[in-house]
Amino acid sequence: MRHLAAPITALVLAACASAPAPETLVTADTAPQAAAAFDPGAHIWLEEVEGADALAWVTAQNERTLAALQADPHYVVYEAAALEVLNSSERIPYGTVRDGLVYNFWQDAVNVRGLWRRTTLASYATETPEWETIIDFDKLAAEEGANWVYKGANCFRPEPGATYRCLVSLSDGGKDAVVNREFDMETKAFVDGGFVTPEAKSGLAWAGPDTLLVATDWGAGTVTESGYPFIVKRWQRGTPLEAAEELIRGKETDVGVWPTSMKLEDGRILQGAVIAETFFTAKYFWFPDGESEAVLWPIPPKATPKGVYKGQYLFSLEQDWAPEGQAAFKAGDLVSFPLEDFLETRTLPKLSLAFRPSETQAVEGVAVARGAALLSIIDNVVGKLLRLEPSVDGWTATPVTLPGTGAVSIAFADDEETAVFLNYEDFLTPSSLLNYDITTGAITPLKSLPAKYDTDGLTVEQFFATSKDGTKFPYFIIHRAGMKLDGSTPTLLYGYGGFQVSYGPAYSPVSGRLWLEQGGAYVLANIRGGGEFGPNWHQAGLKQNRQRVYDDFIAIGEDLVARGITSPQHLGIMGGSNGGLLMGVMLNQRPDLWNAVVVQVPLLDMLRYHLLLAGASWVDEYGSPDVPEERAFLETISPYHNFDASKPHPVPFFVTSTKDDRVHPGHARKMAKRFEEAGLPFWYFENMDGGHAAAADQTARAKRSALEYTYLRQQLFPKGE
Repeated sequence: MRHLAAPITALVLAACASAPAPETLVTADTAPQAAAAFDPGAHIWLEEVEGADALAWVTAQNERTLAALQADPHYVVYEAAALEVLNSSERIPYGTVRDGLVYNFWQDAVNVRGLWRRTTLASYATETPEWETIIDFDKLAAEEGANWVYKGANCFRPEPGATYRCLVSLSDGGKDAVVNREFDMETKAFVDGGFVTPEAKSGLAWAGPDTLLVATDWGAGTVTESGYPFIVKRWQRGTPLEAAEELIRGKETDVGVWPTSMKLEDGRILQGAVIAETFFTAKYFWFPDGESEAVLWPIPPKATPKGVYKGQYLFSLEQDWAPEGQAAFKAGDLVSFPLEDFLETRTLPKLSLAFRPSETQAVEGVAVARGAALLSIIDNVVGKLLRLEPSVDGWTATPVTLPGTGAVSIAFADDEETAVFLNYEDFLTPSSLLNYDITTGAITPLKSLPAKYDTDGLTVEQFFATSKDGTKFPYFIIHRAGMKLDGSTPTLLYGYGGFQVSYGPAYSPVSGRLWLEQGGAYVLANIRGGGEFGPNWHQAGLKQNRQRVYDDFIAIGEDLVARGITSPQHLGIMGGSNGGLLMGVMLNQRPDLWNAVVVQVPLLDMLRYHLLLAGASWVDEYGSPDVPEERAFLETISPYHNFDASKPHPVPFFVTSTKDDRVHPGHARKMAKRFEEAGLPFWYFENMDGGHAAAADQTARAKRSALEYTYLRQQLFPKGE
């Protein structure tokens, strides 16, 4: 089965008179000025994303921050090093295989917006593939006078050997909202009179060569409180979009409704839709041909479809489930049933357990190739790969031998292709693209990165910290062998802790060059709220239980100090998006424990977040300010509201993006404004492009990284180093 579309997933930024000059950066023991009484409504003007007053304030902060940090002699060195890494031709060109051709999106110093290109599998296996350009996005943007950022392509062909048509997604400056335009892969041109959808946060699924399922902004009253569509229509080629036939409608209070389609081995396409009632619960529907009523798939609300293999429909559970008359299943299980039995009876068939993770394991992903089903899991945050096979006696899961104990992911697999690519990396080992032979089971290197930074003398350890409630959990640290345990090591602690997102070993050339090579230690937190130990690990930090996430992070900081690895003077923290909220909470709850805080594309006003952009979709993670008991808890953690100017604070660095249409830049703006009004020093940088990633191209990414690590060096290294 090929998924022709997927729903959004756990779907990702002049001097100021009151701000100090760079040489007067304060530390945690510097006495701040008194602040005026706080009026949260006084800063609403900063929520006007492109309001004149708001942008004037942003421009002033950018100019002040850039003038100071770029004047540091380390900045130019860091920016050059980051650019060298990010623009290097010695990168793995990850790709998607279609009909024996590998398709890749590539950005470098020349192709700033990027190239969409392709080559043969045979050429791809060589050191210097012969690439054929499909779309030059720099050229396209120049010709059309547009600020295009490539956001992907949704491709379809009716049968093997036929020409692929693709819906190319183009974003203005990196926003989540995109324009979709039909593209012919044979002529390498946009289709004259083809499918085009206007800019919106939309969802598309191919239902045939001349039919699309579309969810988009259909006009007033057709998007949810989160800003996503809730009506799916069927659109026939040659007709106006406005004439599309409505198939299903959700509610304004849903997160969103998106179309889906699955192409089966016999060529049938199962059209459908998913209604995401919350961020973590959904109903999946099938639209039988020639019928007007949608059929509900028989899976529980907290479940995620994973594909079809040898007639078995696979899905993972994020909740315990005991269907009537069948065995009980646990959250984290991978379960299956015979697809044809459901299509015929439209009732729940006999279920089978495909895989049950242990207490230390979590299912990361399932991928189906033509002849193989692969399951990636993590075990104590170390990656493993299994091959799944159904039989009359049930499913078997056979381990696939990997080159080490790092992170493995399925880089490419598709049920119409026999090619399977795996990616392997760890903290000190550059990424390798491996070819997995589904016939022999052999794994062979396809491409590998040369070392991008000096790892000589570095070592990786996994320690366990104990949280306030007694829960033990792991964290990784990369540091110099023989590190003195006298509290003097500059240490950067990174955390996220939300939305069931797992963070494991990963090779990062930028942090390697800009931090580890400089003598710093890097720490990765595996705290509750994430997915490192499955759904229950995530759910332990939801809503009113979220303080557990923050207690976990604090416990790591305290453990690092207790071990003598570092001290508050030399300990910095970093996190983005949900991790930016974590950073904001840490600024308030333990300002004494850190001397640097990098707050990236953050949520910070937790009493208004549900009213800003996609914020309403996250109420099942954080709780709703409109529910009294949930609001009461949010009032205790909201960084914007709990800021206390009478406390000593480390100097924070806020980073966001004007074009971020997921997490509103007003969060960072308003929190920084509180520091400004209190007379406390802070740094602030808002990229005018870049979306939620806060950077749209490699040059912008290098600039942001250089700014962040220059700031971290100023704050955490001994003065003069």
